[in-house]
Amino acid sequence: MALWTRSMEDRRAFRCLFCLAMLYGLASWLVYTVLHMRHVLPLGPDAPLDRFSEARAVDHVRQLTVGTGGRQEGSPGLELAAQYIKSQLEEIARNAGPSYRIEVEESLVSGSFSMYFLHHRVTLHYRNHKNVVMRISSNISEEHDSSFLVNGHYDSPLGSLGAGDCGSCVASMLELARLIVDSKWVPPQPIIFLFNGAEELFLLGSHGFITTHKWRDTIGAFIDIEASGSGGIDLVCQSGPSSWPTRVYAEVAQYPMANSVAQDFFGIIPGDTDYRIFAEDYGKIPGLDIIFVLGGYFYHTSFDTVENLIPGSIQGRGENLIRLIKEFSNSSVLLNEAKNSRKSGKFLESDERAVFFDYLTFFMVLYSKDLAVILHTLPLGILLLVPFYLTFPTTALGSFLGAIVDVLKGMLFHFSSLILAIILPVIAAVVRLLFTQYSMSWFAHPFLAFFMFVPCSLVGLLLPKKLWSIKEETYYWGAYGLYVVMTMVYAISGLSGGFLTYIMSLSMLLAWLCFSLCKRSFGPQSLRSLAGYVVPLIPCLVYSVYYGGFLTQFVIEKMGMMGSLPQPYGYFVPDVIIAAVIGLVTGWSVGPILPVTSQWLARSSIINFLLQITVVVLALASQLFPYSTSAPKRVVFQHTFVTADSSKIEESSYGFSVVDSNGLNFLFYNSPDASRWLLNNSILSFEDKYLSDRSSWVAIYPVSFLFTGSLKFPAKENEILEHYKIFPSLSILETVPLSEPGQRRIHLELHLGSLSQIWGTAINITGPLANWSFADSTLPEPQTVSGGPPSYICRLTGKSHENWTFWLEANGSESLHVDLAVLDQYLTTSASELKSLFPDWADVTAYSTFFSSYEF
Repeated sequence: MALWTRSMEDRRAFRCLFCLAMLYGLASWLVYTVLHMRHVLPLGPDAPLDRFSEARAVDHVRQLTVGTGGRQEGSPGLELAAQYIKSQLEEIARNAGPSYRIEVEESLVSGSFSMYFLHHRVTLHYRNHKNVVMRISSNISEEHDSSFLVNGHYDSPLGSLGAGDCGSCVASMLELARLIVDSKWVPPQPIIFLFNGAEELFLLGSHGFITTHKWRDTIGAFIDIEASGSGGIDLVCQSGPSSWPTRVYAEVAQYPMANSVAQDFFGIIPGDTDYRIFAEDYGKIPGLDIIFVLGGYFYHTSFDTVENLIPGSIQGRGENLIRLIKEFSNSSVLLNEAKNSRKSGKFLESDERAVFFDYLTFFMVLYSKDLAVILHTLPLGILLLVPFYLTFPTTALGSFLGAIVDVLKGMLFHFSSLILAIILPVIAAVVRLLFTQYSMSWFAHPFLAFFMFVPCSLVGLLLPKKLWSIKEETYYWGAYGLYVVMTMVYAISGLSGGFLTYIMSLSMLLAWLCFSLCKRSFGPQSLRSLAGYVVPLIPCLVYSVYYGGFLTQFVIEKMGMMGSLPQPYGYFVPDVIIAAVIGLVTGWSVGPILPVTSQWLARSSIINFLLQITVVVLALASQLFPYSTSAPKRVVFQHTFVTADSSKIEESSYGFSVVDSNGLNFLFYNSPDASRWLLNNSILSFEDKYLSDRSSWVAIYPVSFLFTGSLKFPAKENEILEHYKIFPSLSILETVPLSEPGQRRIHLELHLGSLSQIWGTAINITGPLANWSFADSTLPEPQTVSGGPPSYICRLTGKSHENWTFWLEANGSESLHVDLAVLDQYLTTSASELKSLFPDWADVTAYSTFFSSYEF
């Protein structure tokens, strides 16, 4: 009889598990559809002229990629792109009616400033970077009328065609400009389209515009459109400094995706956008930073092509943006913000950032921080009344204290479940890596990550209920109380989120009420009663899956460029991060239903079943290769020439690094042709003599701080002489003694030789430097590269046909040591051959660096 009863309970438990799996499966399918824009119908090239058309925009992307061959600084394609953009804008201007006043111009910008990037200080000195600017206004507008700015960059990073980043942005802007004119809508206040040509060079194009352009003081608000991937939902990652732009977005966006948590944690992502220049560093202009964030596998790789754009993404972006442009242009607030800027010399912050989030891009919820304090505190008030509810009508002090203890016990119980939901997947990830040759097996198979870690995360959620007994009501109020406390902690910390746990706590109250009513009719052990609890929670659960699924996919894609961490522990980091993220997501997606469902699911048969799934999938994952052409491994290949003077090569070498946890040994083991080529057909073996440090990568500082464990191999020295006759060099123009003994000002000239496609020049200075002519003669705090002495690093970018002149001040008799590294995109025949030997799943960003050292 006991066996039969246990069997019946097991069947009921598996029936419950199956129903919940179907529920979460349908929610996941819906989320995948929304995130990949399957609910948006792209319009074709023959779409009405008063509609935004993705097909027309994609034609622009094709011209900017295939038609230019890449738009990096120093390459001919960058100028071709500028000419194409200007020609399209001029065509739009010619088609405009008499109601419009349209101005199209090229603007060459120069400047010098210092900034933090990747948590390191870098000084930037630039000249003659080209921006293309279009201003659309009515025929009665004046030069100083308040305006709205739409910004996007047309340059692309090294080694990338830049279809997503940011050909899609430029194409969207061109189609929007055409749409404004062809729809006969005359903006009440001017619209400025800024096509800036130097974002990938540390935001130089936007800096040049906002510090020098004649229209900079007219801007009352802006939108920066960017891409950290090849499409998907266009996420508002940052907004501010006031909540006004977000309110506009919430009111008019057709497919809104915005989340105030994104800006709380944007700073931990290795990268930055032009939003920083406009809204934070220069001007405090109210604005939105709107970014494609899915398809991050292709971001900054040669796979960022038209073919890999996610269909529907540009259509959704365009339909959002045209509504935003019209609303901002019609806003009286725009006028006030611009007036404030001219009056005070800076843009004023009107109010604090709001709390906001979208629901599956269907609608947005937004409320101020002041209102958030009230709303997010309401569940706390209910929690404080719970002990009275649990002891009513008893008024004994002992019963009241016992109720408080029960709630605290339930909170601790639920907290332990959530922690175990994270810990068990992490343990599973570490154990798997102890028996496999490589990490990140889920990288090319993102769905695999969920099958690897969700089952063992569920075991963690159910384990406390299996091991310890707790009353259902105690468990429920404890879980509710924990979410209330989390909401309050988030609010006290001053962050703009906390809405997820707030939604959970409110949804749980409704679910408990329905569950209590169902129990009276169907009994506590009925599936109908269980459904009475779960069904009211479905909107909350679907949102949790949406929020968590997006976060997990984003983090998985970004693990391919997080940086190569020191071994042996760096080998474990990506898997541990993904396991922890999926455990966290599973916890908040399943946690609200746990107080009621755990009595059904916390059975040995269910736990054993989940563990068996975990073991099988982990074993399968160990057999899968982590990379593919749809999820490439990023490799950096640098051909370095150490020069003694302007015409002599002292040393030549090939340098390699990677930016994820599968190091160079993994790369060369799985690239036998390249390995044999490097080692002259020797057996794969990399000795200490091949190791290099970050100082050899100063040409791409501070990106080089993503590298550890780089390798360097000898290369031919004289092959470059067939292409270049003169190499970069520094020479002294004059040395001027200053007032104190040993103080001197050294005037230098940098000649870049006959290099043809210079992306940038880095100058690394060590010694008693007291001042320099860069960044308004302001010397920043020194940096340390590879454990060496403190140094000052300045990057020079711009046209290379003219020499650079600058001065350095030394404060002492000790010499100044200057390292000069010039990055050129030309590759020798041998380097090109070596690059071609790597397999197609490896994306190799290759370039040449000319390195020389001086004592002054």
